[in-house]
Amino acid sequence: MSTYDPTADLHADLTDGLEVEHAVPVGGGDTAAAFRLETARGPLFVKTMADPPAGMMAAEVAGLRALREHAPTSLGVPEVVRWTEDGIVLEWIDEGRGRHRPGTEEECGRGLAALHRAAGTAFGGLDPELPGRIGSFEVDLSPTQDWAAFLLDRRIRPLLRAAVAAGRIAPRAADLLEELAPRSEELAGPEEPPTLVHGDLWAGNRLVDADGRNWLIDPSAYWGHREVDIAMMLLFGGFGEECLAAYDAEHPLAPGWQERVPWYQLPPLLVHAVRFGGGYGDATLRALLRLRG
Repeated sequence: MSTYDPTADLHADLTDGLEVEHAVPVGGGDTAAAFRLETARGPLFVKTMADPPAGMMAAEVAGLRALREHAPTSLGVPEVVRWTEDGIVLEWIDEGRGRHRPGTEEECGRGLAALHRAAGTAFGGLDPELPGRIGSFEVDLSPTQDWAAFLLDRRIRPLLRAAVAAGRIAPRAADLLEELAPRSEELAGPEEPPTLVHGDLWAGNRLVDADGRNWLIDPSAYWGHREVDIAMMLLFGGFGEECLAAYDAEHPLAPGWQERVPWYQLPPLLVHAVRFGGGYGDATLRALLRLRG
């Protein structure tokens, strides 16, 4: 009788030369297989995908390297050890199993505030050679100086069309969006310079290690507006009030940011609506109605 080999998803070009002694499957999300590798240089993390969209791994590597370059030392970003079009090998983060030491939340907020001071020359992708994606969704990341139009026309409108076409949200949502479209500059907030954003900063993409240090993983990074990350942090929870308070004390958000949160939450809500259905379409509709107010 044949048995399933959990390491079958590991590709030789990812592990050759690493002197892997043992590989143990670990949680890797809903689209990837992930492993802890015991190697001669210590433990490593590897995730692989059977058939990833073209350029997906390259974009994640670029995001990790950009975050690692610009994040303060208090905010960790794992080193990329090796990568291919099918997978990535990263340094292993020894998680603290939820036991945050005093000050962990505040350090997260201050670290993110420092990261968001990294300024770009235009809104858009990190590298023009890389494809623009939100997960598996293709998006336009060509450089622009118009953030409000970027958010409306390259994120919200295309994702809403996809959600309506997939039957994940009521067609009236498109009418609601067009009612709001003339207010897109107001809803995007006061002008700010492009900054490096994580792009998918929910609690699962922030780890806390055994020493209480915060780490950022699985980015969808680009040059955007910092309220993208703040809204995502608030969408699913998992960040303490101390985190946002420390952020705002270090790098104050523009007045009215709380009222703009539903606008900035529309892209992740729509991505989840298309991918998972469930109540995400209704949540998007509620956000649109709240914005119309």
